[in-house]
Amino acid sequence: MQVKDVFVSAPGKAILHGEHAVVHGKVALAVSLNLRTYLWLKGTTTGNVCINLPNIDTFLCWDLSELKPLIPYSCGKREEVKRLDADLVRRLHEFLGVTNGNLDTCNMATIAFLYIYLSVFGSGELPSLTLTVWSELPTGAGLGSSAAYSVCLSAALLCASGTIPAPLKEWDHTARWCQEDLERINSWAFQGEMIIHGNPSGVDNAVGTWGGMLRFLAGKIIPLSRVPLLRILLTNTKVPRSTKVLVARVKDKINKFPSIMNPVLDSVDAISCNCERVLSEMTCEPITGEHYNILEELIDMNQHHLNVMGVGHPSLDTLCRVTLTKGLHSKLTGAGGGGCGITLLRPETDSSVVQTTMQDLKDCGFDCWETSIGTPGVQQHSALSVKEEVLEILNRY
Repeated sequence: MQVKDVFVSAPGKAILHGEHAVVHGKVALAVSLNLRTYLWLKGTTTGNVCINLPNIDTFLCWDLSELKPLIPYSCGKREEVKRLDADLVRRLHEFLGVTNGNLDTCNMATIAFLYIYLSVFGSGELPSLTLTVWSELPTGAGLGSSAAYSVCLSAALLCASGTIPAPLKEWDHTARWCQEDLERINSWAFQGEMIIHGNPSGVDNAVGTWGGMLRFLAGKIIPLSRVPLLRILLTNTKVPRSTKVLVARVKDKINKFPSIMNPVLDSVDAISCNCERVLSEMTCEPITGEHYNILEELIDMNQHHLNVMGVGHPSLDTLCRVTLTKGLHSKLTGAGGGGCGITLLRPETDSSVVQTTMQDLKDCGFDCWETSIGTPGVQQHSALSVKEEVLEILNRY
């Protein structure tokens, strides 16, 4: 069986508002980042299955005869995904010689790939193929890189297997799947996220699948139908942090000072709802400077609230101070305690201001990108629609 080539991409994610408050039943807004993960699946006749992950210097190859004994017994019933097949995960750990002690990024990415590949193709003949994945997203920075990877895996493998149709027509540069097929991609991507993270919220893979902006409240994820495309700077302070420790810190503060912290959470909830309202207005009426004034005020207020919660960091204070000297407004995104921050750019912000700000941030030891939020979710591409530098990287492998 030889499969057709498939080229897909999926975006990263940032939290616009609602970090930490969402754990306590408040609204969070997650947005797609126009830093994407690209996957090129090529059908071959080699009798091998190979995966290239140049971001983490990984190349692995298996003979089909090695993989056939791993095919899950229930694969014929696995078109609709509900629960992770723990037995298949265990057997993949054994096959790769992985223990909890050496479950690194490479091993988790490999297990996620083999799990989806065997589950999707296992009811028929396993095909030879080579998968190359490259990402513009830094790993381990809380920007949804693993979810973008899982979404790309799911879309490409489901498409190659014929489980979902390829949406790309001969004359198209890019195309997206219908709602039903996106639901299926998202379900399989969530399986990948469970393998990588254990107990994910489902927000990251949903952003990678649908793109735009999603409202997350009490475990329910609602994609918002229309959002404006906003220019931002994304800054990685490169300060490591533990999400688990930071979540526990906020919980301790709430338990210690409930009469102070509960109103803070309510206020963050109101910030998220106000932001959602303004962004909705920006899609159905002319965008004005006042819209941006409000978005900037909400960013400033939320950052102060996050500092009150105890998830700020001197590096994030530096980010806010450096950008404010240029009249720009910033906040952390994600868990805080370091990690990443976003800076809103107005449409009229001059490119020279953007470049000097980026250089100032790099001089602080940070990584910085000019990008946008609210971009499309998972897409199939023709080679013509992909940036030359991305094609060049993927063609090397």
